[in-house]
Amino acid sequence: MKVLVTGGAGFIGSHLVRALLGRSDVVTVLDNFDDAYDPAIKLANIEGLDIRLVQGDVRDRSVVESALAGVDAVVHLAALAGVRESLEDPARYASVNVGGTVTLLEALRSRGDIPLVFAGSSSVYGERQSGPFRETDALGFPSSPYAGSKRAAELMCHGAHLSWGQVVTILRFFTVYGPRQRPTMAISKFISMAKSGQTIPLFGGGLSRRDYTYVSDAVSSVLAALAKPTGFSLFNVGVGEPVTLNGLVDAIFEATDCTVPVERFPEQPGDVSLTWADPSAIEAALGWRAEVGLIAGLERTVAAGET
Repeated sequence: MKVLVTGGAGFIGSHLVRALLGRSDVVTVLDNFDDAYDPAIKLANIEGLDIRLVQGDVRDRSVVESALAGVDAVVHLAALAGVRESLEDPARYASVNVGGTVTLLEALRSRGDIPLVFAGSSSVYGERQSGPFRETDALGFPSSPYAGSKRAAELMCHGAHLSWGQVVTILRFFTVYGPRQRPTMAISKFISMAKSGQTIPLFGGGLSRRDYTYVSDAVSSVLAALAKPTGFSLFNVGVGEPVTLNGLVDAIFEATDCTVPVERFPEQPGDVSLTWADPSAIEAALGWRAEVGLIAGLERTVAAGET
């Protein structure tokens, strides 16, 4: 298979690219190496890989057209990530996450035989006190510009399916973590702080709960979606076992064999109390289920020596 991975030099993207190459697929990576975090990290993620690299912005139609040449399928991971960061520049998040998706969809319009796997987000479920979250749940208002941009992009994908029959699989990822995770994410920061003896900041009392998904499980969900492209599909990708923030910190202490002080702060704008996947739909349709629990995933992340 010939696969285009947008955002392929990023965290999930670079893991996916390696998995695709490992099964002898031909891979094109489209990435603009923006400065959301150090571009050198993303360059290192794909260094030495046998890929076709198209460097450019997913909002640039000519760049997208070039990247699409000769491919059989597209995995769209290119996006600005981060709830808190989106509060600082919501217009940029809308431009990249929604505008970039629309540009890609428009370029695919004349290529009806190319299926799209779109990286969605659990953030679209908004603030909830109970779970698990199901794909059929009614969605309220998003809690952050990031969440709003991911929901809007989902709707544009569905619109493309209705308008011209675009084959789309949306995978709503629940807090993916692992080696090469972007430095601003909590697990990456907390591991580094624990290993260097720094005090860890905890927001909202440490009682918020998240469903954490190890990166190899996220990658295997994409591979499962590529294997069965049918019409329009929407799936949660998560373990289905939410963990409190306090529990996460304890697990990081166990995985690193380090214990450091924590400092507690009020809840931050944009944060939600709970994410909790019901993964039964993707298991029934694609045969996918998460295989890596939190402790094992953290141990693998620490053992890799890079967060």
